[in-house]
Amino acid sequence: MPQSLDDDLLFLLYDVARLMRVRADQHARGMGMTRAQWVVLVWLERKPGITQNELASLVEVEPITIARLVDRLEARGVVERRHDPKDRRMRRLHLTPAAAPLLEVVHAYRRDSNDVLTEGVAPEDLQRIRAGLATMKSNLLDEKRDSAEAV
Repeated sequence: MPQSLDDDLLFLLYDVARLMRVRADQHARGMGMTRAQWVVLVWLERKPGITQNELASLVEVEPITIARLVDRLEARGVVERRHDPKDRRMRRLHLTPAAAPLLEVVHAYRRDSNDVLTEGVAPEDLQRIRAGLATMKSNLLDEKRDSAEAV
């Protein structure tokens, strides 16, 4: 007899992630933005001065997709492309001061989402969930590394 989808770990992980994406999409749209633009802002906050190609790799999208996202954010005045001081052909991405209020909203949204997601879950269970997910992530990264080495 097949396992119930409600108890299937892969389906549960997928559904939780899907619901989180849908919720974030709705909130971002309320600000006239997209979740993808939020992701770009957060990465640029964490890694100021990265290139579009580096950002595309982090976000796991094609460079042309990042270029379009950055174009929109630049038009909004929250991101700027600056020439690299060592290589004028390269441009580095930076947030402008106008990004700060948007990032405050994103951070508040993330805190609220974390509260909603973890409501009713005991702190010791959350710690076990985090540890278990970290192990799963490591397992997948090790598998990816092993596959690359086998080629």
